[in-house]
Formats: sequence, C-alpha cells, structure tokens
Amino acid sequence: MSWIGVTLVTIVIIVLSAFFVAVEFSLINTKRHRLEDAAATSASARAALRSSSELTLLLAGSQLGITVCTLALGAITKPAVHHALMGPMTALGLPSAAADVAAFLLALVIVTFLHLVVGEMAPKSWAIAHPEKSAIMLALPMRGFLWLTRPLLKGLNSMANWCVRKAGVEPVDEVDEVQDREGLRSLVEHSTDVGTLEQGYGESITYVLDLDTLTMGSLVEGRRNVPTQVAMDATVADVQAATLRAGHMRVLLVDGQDVVGVVHVRDTLSEPVDRPARELAHEPYVVDVAKPLHVAFQEMREQATQLAVVTENGRFAGVVTLFDVLPRLFPKAA
Repeated sequence: MSWIGVTLVTIVIIVLSAFFVAVEFSLINTKRHRLEDAAATSASARAALRSSSELTLLLAGSQLGITVCTLALGAITKPAVHHALMGPMTALGLPSAAADVAAFLLALVIVTFLHLVVGEMAPKSWAIAHPEKSAIMLALPMRGFLWLTRPLLKGLNSMANWCVRKAGVEPVDEVDEVQDREGLRSLVEHSTDVGTLEQGYGESITYVLDLDTLTMGSLVEGRRNVPTQVAMDATVADVQAATLRAGHMRVLLVDGQDVVGVVHVRDTLSEPVDRPARELAHEPYVVDVAKPLHVAFQEMREQATQLAVVTENGRFAGVVTLFDVLPRLFPKAA
C-alpha cells in the first residue's frame, strides 16, 4: 500500500476511534432529562435517548469499535511506519538488528501517541465538556453501528454481565440520575467542610432534605411556646392590647386549656372596642404533633392560613407558623 493510502487509512481509523470514545463518554455524562427535552424536536436526540436506555450494550459497542481500531492501527499503520523508519535507522550506521529494534520502538511510540492523544484523549475531553451536544450529534451513526453488530454485542454483553453477577454486582442498562437523601446530604456536608458552600446555606439545604421526615412536633419540641392569647369573653380592646404587648398579629382565643379561635388584629381595627372578640374569631387549624410537616404546610396553604395549633394527646403543645420554617430555608433573611 502506498504512503498516501496508509495515511488515509490511518486518518479514518483514528477518526473512528475518536467517534467511539466520544460516544462512550457522552452517554455516561449526559443528563437524561435534557435528552428528553430535545427529543420532542430532534430525531438524533430520540436516538440518543434510546441509547441511554441500552447503556451496557452501547458501551460494549464502543469498546468493540475502539478495540478494532487499535488492532487496525497495529496491523496497518505501525508496520508501515516501521518500514519507513528502517532506511533512516540504517543510514545512521546502525546494524540491521539494532535498526530494526529502534524502528519498531519508534513506530510504536508514534502510533501510540496518535491513537492515545488524537483518537482517545481529545474526543474524551470534548465529550465530557459537551455531553448532550456530542450524544445527540453522534447518536444516529452509533445506532446504525449497533444495528449491524447487535447479535455479536448481545453475546459479548451477556458474557460480561455473567462475570459481573458472579462478582456480586447487578449490571444496569440505563443511566441513573437519581440521588437519594443520604447521598445529597453527604455532598452538602463535604461542600460545607471544604468551604465551597457557606455554613448557613449548608444547614438550609440539609433542613430541606429532612422536610419529608420532620413532624409538627419537631418545631415545638423543646420550646413549648406560649403564644399571645386572650380569654373567651375578651373584647376587641383586649385583643388590640395583647397585640401591642406581645407584637403578635394573631391572637388565640382560649377557653381554659382549649384553643377555640384565632383573631387577627387587622379584623379589629374598624370594630367597636367593646365588641366581643369571639365574633371575629376564625376556626383554628389544629394538628397533632405526629403530623408530617410537609403535609401540614400543604393543608395550611390550601386553607390560606399561616398558623397551626399543635396538640399532643388532645392537649395544647404550641403553635407553628410559616415564620418557624422560612428562616431555616433562607438563613440570610433570618
């Protein structure tokens, strides 16, 4: 084969190797939801989405392609470079055996360098930097390659999966983007420890991660708060006085140990001072200490109320408002 032919074949082999390397790293690093967003208008994105659901098969195809390209370089390019270097090595006065060894080693270095840098490292870096773009761009030709080699790949993949299962690991066929709470908590703690995340924001994110496990009792535990309250026979004047004294806009109307209503001071502003407060009271939102926090706050939002009366075994335990949660979610505003 002429030098022109060898050069052209070498370029094709390196390009193919780069293609398979880019496919492999793009599908591993891409975000599935971004492919789903693009799939509505792009056939290539739909092809990439199908490939992400056959991850082990796609990786097997990429590895097969890279291996074939490596063998092709060793069978075609390296002997050609070796032969071309024999002349200069002999011209340097080296014995035939020494020239052959030197030409072989130098040809191996040249071919390995081309394959490693141009055929693997460069496309790998590009695919990692632009995972969705590269996955979509390369999806259709890779699907064609998978269609041609599917029987072979399935056989190789089955043998590989058998080996993996024998090692006690269950292989997966789809990119999993789900992070559990503990994984996210560890990430937040690490980011806080190394200083990439401020302490306040770290605590806020951790609090959000725990929202689905917290109960209403967790907000009143250890601080049996005594809210502003007045007796059942209180008047508008009593409510306004209690508000001025404590600074709370909502005042509980109590009958002994039971909360029977909630009066907002704004409802009293245009009323006679001697009007009974119970006539302006709203029915309280009462929850047990065991009620999940996120459920209670969802119900508070639906009922357009910002205060919940928390009870334990039917007895008053405290009140919880949105302001008990918001400072933890937004530490800078606290």
